[in-house]
Amino acid sequence: MTCPFLDWRNSSSSRHAQNRISTNLANWHTCTESKITTIIQLALSRGFTGGNQPKRLPSLQSLLSTRAGFSQMSAERIVLDVKGLQQLFDLLVKQGYDLIGPTVREEAIVYDHVRTVADLPVGWTDEQEGGSYRLKKLEDESVFNYAVGPQSWKRFLFPPLTRLWRANRRTKSIQTVEEEHQAKKYAFIGVRSCEIHAIAIQDKVFLNGDYSDPEYRARRESAFILAANCSHASNNCFCASMQTGPRATFGYDLALTEVLANGSHYFLVDVGSERGASTVDFISHRTATEAELKAANEAFEATQVSKVLDTTDIKGLLYRNYENPRWIEVANRCLTCGNCTLVCPTCFCNTVYEVTDLAGKHVERWRKWDSCFNVDFSYIHGGSIRSSPMSRYRQWMAHKLATWIDQFGVSGCVGCGRCITWCPVGIDITEESLAIRESEKSMIQTGGIEVANA
Repeated sequence: MTCPFLDWRNSSSSRHAQNRISTNLANWHTCTESKITTIIQLALSRGFTGGNQPKRLPSLQSLLSTRAGFSQMSAERIVLDVKGLQQLFDLLVKQGYDLIGPTVREEAIVYDHVRTVADLPVGWTDEQEGGSYRLKKLEDESVFNYAVGPQSWKRFLFPPLTRLWRANRRTKSIQTVEEEHQAKKYAFIGVRSCEIHAIAIQDKVFLNGDYSDPEYRARRESAFILAANCSHASNNCFCASMQTGPRATFGYDLALTEVLANGSHYFLVDVGSERGASTVDFISHRTATEAELKAANEAFEATQVSKVLDTTDIKGLLYRNYENPRWIEVANRCLTCGNCTLVCPTCFCNTVYEVTDLAGKHVERWRKWDSCFNVDFSYIHGGSIRSSPMSRYRQWMAHKLATWIDQFGVSGCVGCGRCITWCPVGIDITEESLAIRESEKSMIQTGGIEVANA
């Protein structure tokens, strides 16, 4: 789990603030030094000394001591070879984690159960364009030399199909059975920086409001994040524009930078949490040399992210252009298939439905993924609010880049490029944003539109 920092400064009640403080303290071991410092400062500012919290929570004094130790621990960067990486896998399995990582299947790199380094896409990379994805064999034994594929970690934290509860009809009563949220402990292998940002965004959706999703929380709190810094960017990546990559800067237990140079193959390891540090203590490793640090930086700096999304006043741009004719043009291409929402690591649209047996004695309520591209998604009495492809595409893009900011204080896009690669007709969100920006400029120049603050 990454540090689930919950800001209680604007909490609606004292009890709400205390609950959030307790959550932060309970998960202090997953936090970076700066987050530990913030937790201490804000807890003290609310007069929370920890005297009345459950025994499982640490005291603020212990956090102060931990912060000092963690600072020294995280400053030391270490090196693992391939055998050391396998030892890490073995250790995580012994600790009860179910390893989920990238593997080659059905001509794509997907996320599935793995057990050994050999299960990873060793010697494979990908080539991506709008509406196109191909694997390519390399001449080396690199492990993480690929960009993101068709799946995201969302499917393990927010499963596509979840039973919420069951009910049985008895002779004179209805018995409701709530689902138990005892999720597996997942260790996510090879998580990219943009994906860490996506997980943090879904944390805002499912955890950081007044109500949290118990299924998501159960899965999230136990997850171990082994990040992998990008050494290869696809032609559809634009994480640099969204400030979400390509280097992981937070939200991981351990982060790897893979280096293949001068006949050597190793992984430079950054420690991101106390839990990550304690894990490293049990596997073979050594302190990185200056030459190895330099080689890792050179490998990272060689990563070229060429695609760009201009985010300057992106929210205002889309708000001003709900009637821009560009929406009609893109709608003529859009199949409303929903691929972009299914592959997106942050989309969370879902629907709820019930199923019963023929006798009417048993009913179950299920939640499944849905898409704003489906006509029925916006259906209310009398019909669908967004009945046209134009209105549904506009809703998706405007929500992703604009109204999401009003909802959660952050963009809903992390620049992974999946929506571009897996769109059957290759619609590119960066091109659509640019087209709207350029058309607005053109209309202003010709006097065809009045734009606020233009």
